[in-house]
Amino acid sequence: MKIGTVKEIKDNEYRVGLVPGGVKTLTAAGHEVVVESGAGVGSGISNDDYQAAGAIILSTADEVFAKAEMIVKVKEPVAQEVAKLRQGQILFTYLHLAPMKELTESLLSRGVIGIAYETITAEDGTLPLLTPMSEVAGRMAIQEGAHYLEKAEGGLGMLVGGVPGVPRGEIVIIGGGVVGLNATKMAVGLGAHVTVLDKSLPRMQYLDDIFRGRITTLMSNPITIRENVVRADMVVGAVLIPGASAPKLVTRDMVRQMKNGAVIVDVAVDQGGCVETTRPTTHSDPTYVVDGVVHYCVANMPGAVPRTSTYALTNVTLPYALNIANKGVVNAVRGDRSLGAGINTYKGHLTSEAVAVSQGREHTPIELLL
Repeated sequence: MKIGTVKEIKDNEYRVGLVPGGVKTLTAAGHEVVVESGAGVGSGISNDDYQAAGAIILSTADEVFAKAEMIVKVKEPVAQEVAKLRQGQILFTYLHLAPMKELTESLLSRGVIGIAYETITAEDGTLPLLTPMSEVAGRMAIQEGAHYLEKAEGGLGMLVGGVPGVPRGEIVIIGGGVVGLNATKMAVGLGAHVTVLDKSLPRMQYLDDIFRGRITTLMSNPITIRENVVRADMVVGAVLIPGASAPKLVTRDMVRQMKNGAVIVDVAVDQGGCVETTRPTTHSDPTYVVDGVVHYCVANMPGAVPRTSTYALTNVTLPYALNIANKGVVNAVRGDRSLGAGINTYKGHLTSEAVAVSQGREHTPIELLL
């Protein structure tokens, strides 16, 4: 199979879909890998590094899209990239289609086989290709939130860990999954007072156990969310419904009651956000203020730390890419049910039920198409 990767062109996105080790693995298996010139520069990978691993360097993204049967990316394609996709071409990347009707329609109209990292689901229900970026985003959420609590950034002017004789910051994390767990690690490490809200009692028991009582865990419901959000110095939205739009758990009225200079970091922004006042931002313009509350809602947070993120991501995506390349989509899915959950669009058919529900569309299970 001919496999290609291109330079990401979203705002301040420096990750790349393949690293030299992945190229070496694919070419050793008999596949051809084409890479857009400069695709890996943001992650510290040169054209020479790719060539040494067996890749062919092409001058433009147009050439890569035209030649490759499978495109391996990081972020969902923007309009100028969608225009390069063709019928039956495999697009292997994060898609986050639920809140993006226009992109969904474009992929369907072009007959693309869209395989979303974030919906590939292991037998135990975990999301193996989402996990590493959730780990990065969870940790970054506290790092960025702490920065924007500084007065010069519009925040309260608070050090989240406090100092002796001065109260610690109150950080409220909504969702105790991978993002929430990693945000909690960072917040506890900085010395903040941390409250985690979740709907799963076993998950709260797990969090209470590993943090040895150093955090407060609460059952998530409208009352506990309101009570904790309005007193928080920082709120981290860490809610995920795989493949679907995030529920709006923090209302505009709750935001209105928060402290002036408090900070919201909505990590769920890729799926529409779990805060009613959320809208996507970029690394070049990361925040905005609503009712005195600073909102940080960057939709590609891990893109700011590509030296970590690229390698963490490709560690988990490569085995799936190799399986698809070796067997083709049909046989790969037949042999690996987790991969089937990742197919969101297939030659003009919407195959993701979660996306269909979010957008009010019909869907066709992938099993019926294969």
